[in-house]
Amino acid sequence: MSPALRIGATSFALIAVCYGFARFAFGLFLPQIDRELGLGASLSGFISGGSFAGYCVTIIASALLTERFGARAVATAASLVAAIGMAGIALAPTPVLLAIAVMVAGSSTGLASPPLAAAVAEAVRRNRQDTTNTGINAGTSAGVALSGPIALAIAGEWRLAFAAYAAVALALAVAAMLALPGVRGDSRADGLFPLAGPVMRLICATFMMGAASTALWSFGGELVSQNLEWRTVGTGLLWTCIGAGGIAGGCAGMLVARCGLDRVHRAFLGLMAVGILTVGMDSGSAAVALVGGTVFGAAYIMLTGVYLVWGTGALPDRPATGLMVGFLVLAIGQSAGAPLFGLLMEEVGAAPAVAGFATIALLAGIFRAGSPATRRSQSQDSNDAGLPRAAGG
Repeated sequence: MSPALRIGATSFALIAVCYGFARFAFGLFLPQIDRELGLGASLSGFISGGSFAGYCVTIIASALLTERFGARAVATAASLVAAIGMAGIALAPTPVLLAIAVMVAGSSTGLASPPLAAAVAEAVRRNRQDTTNTGINAGTSAGVALSGPIALAIAGEWRLAFAAYAAVALALAVAAMLALPGVRGDSRADGLFPLAGPVMRLICATFMMGAASTALWSFGGELVSQNLEWRTVGTGLLWTCIGAGGIAGGCAGMLVARCGLDRVHRAFLGLMAVGILTVGMDSGSAAVALVGGTVFGAAYIMLTGVYLVWGTGALPDRPATGLMVGFLVLAIGQSAGAPLFGLLMEEVGAAPAVAGFATIALLAGIFRAGSPATRRSQSQDSNDAGLPRAAGG
């Protein structure tokens, strides 16, 4: 196996475990966790938001740590943090300890992204890095898709599921230690970047999309449990459909090159809104909910790929920082969105909350990345400078 393929496969698996298992599987098992620990919608939202908040802190720390200690060390640490957090979820006896464990597990995603940026920049040719990065980004969907069958196989035993996820994360820590290079980041990425133009529009769009996405990431299992009286089998199938749909997001780089970033952005925000509505509204149809989940998964991963390309184009001389800005603000939006959705669900009901968050997704389309000519020029400037592009999920 070539070094590039080995790094790509390990990075894809790391994103799958950290995002699909450690960060998003909480929403899959929320109905079972709620029944055992008595969380309630508001507390569930704050716990889920805490996971996203942990990401916000660690993605900044990870960029600095990668500069200091290299890609291999930080990526291995991400796997270990995921394992510790998921083991904590499996053992949590109270809502407070569960909240701490969920935050630790979710923080692993922030640790994972910057070292993968450095690893891809070291091993992959510049003209293949966007495609490689968006392919690795689709690892989130693989993890989500796998978490559904695991839930079905163990009949919704959420503690056993998170224990199994923790074991997988430990094994991946060994793989990361063996496969990833010790390359360090580019020291030219230090200092403050200009908060204007495309960067500010990126911040606004990612915040709104991140907030909207929590309607399903944090409450999808709860919504179908209420609307369709689904138990473990139904919610497991929904998660599998979300993950399977998201595999299409690996094509984000190619689709943006063909159709333009703004068109792809608006189209998939529309599809995200459709997915939120079809899963969250009480249609009475299992088939409609599962199709909606598939659409949501495809839209979410495609949009994260769009923001990856947008961020690296907005800061062409600092592409890794551009990715960090987009994904950091996306998580900030999720940190704010999860508790807000939980409060709305308790105060006004599920249907108005779902409709409101679908509208937020649509409104994110107001913000444009810029003209195609500008993006082509930025991309060429980045290639001419020989600077690395970023990877993440």
